[in-house]
Amino acid sequence: MSDEVREVDVIVLGMGPGGEEVAEKLAVAGLEVIGIDERLVGGECPYWGCVPSKMMIRAADLLAEGRRIPGMAGTSTVTADWAPVAQRIRDEATDDWDDTVAVDRFEGKGGQFVRGHGRLTGAHEITVGDQVFRARKGIVINTGTHPAIPPISGLAGTPYWTNHEAIETTTVPESLAILGGGAIGVELAQVFARFGATVTVIEGSPRLIPLEEPESGDLLATVFAAQGIDVRLGGHAQQVSYDGQQFTVSLPAGEVTATHLLVATGRAVDLHAIGVGVLGIDETLRALPVDDRMRVADGVWALGDVVGKGAFTHVSMYHSAIVLREILGEDGPPADYAALPRVTFTDPEIGSVGLTVAQARDQGLTIRVGHASIGSSTRGWIHRGEGHIIVIEDAKRGVLVGATSAGPVGGEVLGALTVAVHAQVPTATLRSMIYAYPTFHRAIEAAVADLK
Repeated sequence: MSDEVREVDVIVLGMGPGGEEVAEKLAVAGLEVIGIDERLVGGECPYWGCVPSKMMIRAADLLAEGRRIPGMAGTSTVTADWAPVAQRIRDEATDDWDDTVAVDRFEGKGGQFVRGHGRLTGAHEITVGDQVFRARKGIVINTGTHPAIPPISGLAGTPYWTNHEAIETTTVPESLAILGGGAIGVELAQVFARFGATVTVIEGSPRLIPLEEPESGDLLATVFAAQGIDVRLGGHAQQVSYDGQQFTVSLPAGEVTATHLLVATGRAVDLHAIGVGVLGIDETLRALPVDDRMRVADGVWALGDVVGKGAFTHVSMYHSAIVLREILGEDGPPADYAALPRVTFTDPEIGSVGLTVAQARDQGLTIRVGHASIGSSTRGWIHRGEGHIIVIEDAKRGVLVGATSAGPVGGEVLGALTVAVHAQVPTATLRSMIYAYPTFHRAIEAAVADLK
């Protein structure tokens, strides 16, 4: 290790979306900033996460729309072609997953980028190889997560996919088994099925997207069955084998075979790799603990997936604004997750905000719950759409504490519900609103009227 220690104002360890935002804005503000990452600047989102996966979903949705023409607007013959999808992803990922543009942008704003694995070696010190950096004002940790691979017998050493291989593929697999029925698993299941793969989703819990309302998981299971996607619920994979041609996944109720296997069983942090033990933090924790100002310790902040407050780009960016205010000495509100929105981009989309019914009850709230069917609404009937609106009211305060919007544009309809939860709009006010007709969001009115 070098005896020379370089001092700078701020060190950003991990240049995912939030870390990149903090590093760039601090550099523009005139601070001496070093950004460190062994992976690509920008993180998972633009290269293997939200952006390319939604490009895949958009392409798959176009195929589905074309196939809906018969019976509504004439006849259609739709032929799927994965080649333009794969090429578009490579173009977006800047020439086969190259972050030169992002690095140049950061350095053009006055920052310095260091490629390599950084680790805390002191309260305000990061070491990368033989380089040692010390921060005068603070360290920001944004190291994200990695795919959590379950310890299933026989899985290790097989050529299974994670989200990286699924995004990078240039061909559609003949058949695909997916371990995990969460957001990533169900989104990619529908994509590959619409492009011609035979798809099986394996989820150990009793329903798909288990973190959402039961009605949403049931809706997706019904839709998937109609689309030819095999869903196996309530049984964890016990063993995996690969014979060079296909995978065999052994379940309590039988076997699933497929040419490809995607592991989408969640993501995990590696606090030991970051070296947070030097701060007195237990490195076996499932997330890096922070306060409501994103502070880990004196002069150390963390943001994004590593803090376990929601593995979403919008949460990372929300955190970045708080950290920036902290370092620049500006006033602003603390972190508040009461109206945290999330969307699973299946067809129908599943959007939700705040608490689920189960979470509200677990918190001891006296609640009223309202339901409305998208299919029973005028716009839903016109579109032959499926879905629902669920609203959860804190009966004592008369405000919504959670909601779900499932439907053809569930994530967009969620915007109105997010405002209602965030601003604590009285349900009496929601009842007195005028809702445009015929829109999908008009079903919110029916759900609020159904509160009971």
